[in-house]
Amino acid sequence: MGKIHIESMEFYAFHGHYREEQIVGNKFLVDLTIDTDMQVPSESDNLKDAVNYQRAYQIVKAEMEKKSHLLEHIAGRIVDSLYKELKGINKIKVKVSKINPPMGGKIGSVSVEMER
Repeated sequence: MGKIHIESMEFYAFHGHYREEQIVGNKFLVDLTIDTDMQVPSESDNLKDAVNYQRAYQIVKAEMEKKSHLLEHIAGRIVDSLYKELKGINKIKVKVSKINPPMGGKIGSVSVEMER
């Protein structure tokens, strides 16, 4: 077994419950952990035997470009798309963070984390 970590993927997107958030946009960070069996690719040194983390990034990017009202919805779509598009995944953990959320005070970020 092994883990692939793709950390601090940064996106500017238009997610949020409030109309202003969907117009102005905000910065988001996504962290992804994929549990997979790495025995075969560790021996073969062949990408076809591994979970392609460049493709995983492209899937996350595509999902971040689709508007959502909730971070939970974004996280769920990312997980669903990764399982649909990539083979060899045993478990996924994704964390989606909104930087400087409009919550009425100084807040660095708000995040949701989903594991499936």
